Amino acid sequence: MVGLIIELIGRKTLIGFGVGLLVGLLLGWIFLGWLVFPVKWTNAAPVDLHPGYRELYLDLVARAYAADRNLDVQRLLGERWSTAQLQETLQTMVNKAGPAEVKRLQDLAQALNLQVSPTGAVQPPPPKKGGVSPLLQICLLSLLFILVVGGGGYLFLLRRGRARPAGAQPSISATVQPTAWAGEAEKPMAQFVATYTLGDDYFDPSFSIETETGEFLGECGIGISEAIGVGDPKKVTAFEVWLFDKNDIRTVTKVLMSDHAYNDEGLRTKLAPKGEPVLAQPGQTIDLETATLRVRARVLEMQYGTGNLPPNSFFERLVVELAAWQKEGEAAA
Repeated sequence: MVGLIIELIGRKTLIGFGVGLLVGLLLGWIFLGWLVFPVKWTNAAPVDLHPGYRELYLDLVARAYAADRNLDVQRLLGERWSTAQLQETLQTMVNKAGPAEVKRLQDLAQALNLQVSPTGAVQPPPPKKGGVSPLLQICLLSLLFILVVGGGGYLFLLRRGRARPAGAQPSISATVQPTAWAGEAEKPMAQFVATYTLGDDYFDPSFSIETETGEFLGECGIGISEAIGVGDPKKVTAFEVWLFDKNDIRTVTKVLMSDHAYNDEGLRTKLAPKGEPVLAQPGQTIDLETATLRVRARVLEMQYGTGNLPPNSFFERLVVELAAWQKEGEAAA
């Protein structure tokens, strides 16, 4: 019966039908399953997130717990966290965190009956002795030498090709001695200066705000918000100036814009969700305020870059001073 059907339809026709069916299934699966009706994950628990986002979520929980020790951290973490997974994630975060972050993470770990502490880099185990012949060892060492020399020469040429523009200087960000500010009755409890120069594509300094006794109150800083154009280095047209208050558990942000970005309706609309827009001008002051902290940021120096982009559209250099005060009544509390 099957042979009769094959003879009636034709072997080539049947093969073509089978191939067409297989190709149709594959194309339908790719088109419908991935483009038209893709799988969408919803209501994921924190433990199901990507490792990087799990660390971000634990950092937020640690900040919240630092502000209120009565919080139910187990409820905030959600379900299905294993002890080993929490221990491993917190230990990884502690190993790459600063002093203030380490203290918060250790407090969270203690609340979860865990112990974490900063550790140095793990040393690789010594190589096992094997029966490699001296001739093979010489060949391997020669190959390694060639790779090291060749790789070093390549990196040297690559770095020369990506050198900073002539006259550019590295960015500098540092804590400075507090000085009196106009309109302020007292000197700030902390003062910082952040300097950006064209070519620093990872400009994102942050500073801890602490009392004289070392109690952590919050953080402030400035970072790249938006760049325009293409190619390296980034042509930064706007920066974010921000303040985090541990007692407020939120971050207040304002966007410091170039003249071009400030007057471009499209860019202003795009950056509006990040914070209130402020036009960058020499001497311009930006005020940020939370529940217990105030930060004033002042533009000390600024210089626009030149090139094929619109005039006054990106920064060649920007120096911003940030000063922090604890609100009246909070210091006594």
